[in-house]
Amino acid sequence: MENPKDEMQTASNSSQDKMSSLDHPHEHDNDHHSHHSHHDEHFVYDPNAWYNRKLFGFLPAYSNASFQIVMLAIVIFLTPGMYNALTGLGGSGISDKKTADNASVALYSTFATIGFFGGTICNIAGPRFCLCLGGSGYLLYAGSLLSYQHNQNKGFVIFAGAYLGVCAGCLWAAQGAIVLSYPTEDRKGTAIMIFWVIFNLGAVIGSIIPLAANMENKSGDATDSTFIAFMVLMGVGACVALLLLPIDKVVKSNGHRVKRQHYPNWRLELMSLFKLAYSQPIIFLMFPMFFSSNWFYTYQFNAVNADRFTLRTRSLNSLLYWAFQMVGAVIIGTILDLKYFKRNVRAKIGWVIVFVLGMAIFGGGLKFQQGVTRDNVKDTKLIDFKDGHYVGPMFLYIFYGLYDSMYQSYILWCLGAMSNDAQTVALYAGFYKGIQSAGCAIAWRTDALEISFMDMFISSWALPSGSLIIAAPLLLFRITDHTEDSSDEDDGEVRSIHSSLKAASEHIA
Repeated sequence: MENPKDEMQTASNSSQDKMSSLDHPHEHDNDHHSHHSHHDEHFVYDPNAWYNRKLFGFLPAYSNASFQIVMLAIVIFLTPGMYNALTGLGGSGISDKKTADNASVALYSTFATIGFFGGTICNIAGPRFCLCLGGSGYLLYAGSLLSYQHNQNKGFVIFAGAYLGVCAGCLWAAQGAIVLSYPTEDRKGTAIMIFWVIFNLGAVIGSIIPLAANMENKSGDATDSTFIAFMVLMGVGACVALLLLPIDKVVKSNGHRVKRQHYPNWRLELMSLFKLAYSQPIIFLMFPMFFSSNWFYTYQFNAVNADRFTLRTRSLNSLLYWAFQMVGAVIIGTILDLKYFKRNVRAKIGWVIVFVLGMAIFGGGLKFQQGVTRDNVKDTKLIDFKDGHYVGPMFLYIFYGLYDSMYQSYILWCLGAMSNDAQTVALYAGFYKGIQSAGCAIAWRTDALEISFMDMFISSWALPSGSLIIAAPLLLFRITDHTEDSSDEDDGEVRSIHSSLKAASEHIA
């Protein structure tokens, strides 16, 4: 009788042979072979590997795509999530808004440059490295704000902002590669929802820190303990990033493994970036959406939250803003994965919801902004949460957060509907975050130049709404029910993986 271990090895070898023939249909073509490092031919599914086991009985295996997406969300929870809580205070928690604005300009300028190539960097260095590097940038930035409280070193804050831009460009490309390529086609909305909820939970919890620390603080600056708490959490996030698995060790919920094409050098990777832009010019229609997707942050965080509310109320507003981002992500993620409708119909439903919601919310924001200018805002009494007239502005700020999550989740879902390939979606994510950051850099600069509040408000309303109209030909008519470039393997590989698992379970029994 044959040993179960031998049976398991035979199954693994069979899987390897099948995948080799699938991954290399042009092995006879030397030119094609020289352009790609066939890393996948060495893949052997090992059911005894620790990452293919359930570490906790009620959770999927560590290598399961859903588990890895949650791990990613925890990293983002502890890094950009905490950063969002910090910037949500207005002026990043320091009273010198101009320095904070200039740091943000430096941040998003480098972010725009590096972010555009972030997908290329991620494909070469790997998501784990990019996420860890990203965490270091957020840590340094929080440290520079703490330093500013004691020595008013503006240069250090601006440098930290620029460094964070480099790191964030890599981090968000890695995030896009994972959250858009790990889930199956019918679960991408749910995956984005889960990610967005955990990510913004970080901003919610992060907002509790300044709210508690500054409850009786009458100055415009956050306390030292606020910045130290953020630094500790951001440092932990950078360390958690090291625990993620490489892409090619991750298995989707349907038994397919996540694959990516490996390029032997950066030149070919850059060529793939420009080839994608050339071969898919329709993606240009989404560039205005990318550009406008964070534009309104400057107006909402500074012109509304920082200039109209007391510090402790700013902290409460920030908490509510990010909390309802979670609600918005759940709503749009559920709708975009409804099985009652085909995917192209869901794309249309999502477009209508986001467009109508934006018009309604910013229409309400117009009334709040009218009559308040940069010249008279200093003479306006700051609103505190104990005031009776706080309720209306509170709900407005809540709906601003709700809209942001629905707008960005819809963008991510649409990008995920265009490809299932980890390499391609990393490049899409690079386009998205790079162009988004260019918009951010300009928006923060307009505030530093003291552009009128009303002009900032109008642009925050017009850009997202107009961008949806520009992208309508793509989003309403070019999203298909299935993406043909799926990186999923055929049923032969899935059967071989399942047979390996069965052999292992029989051996253990």
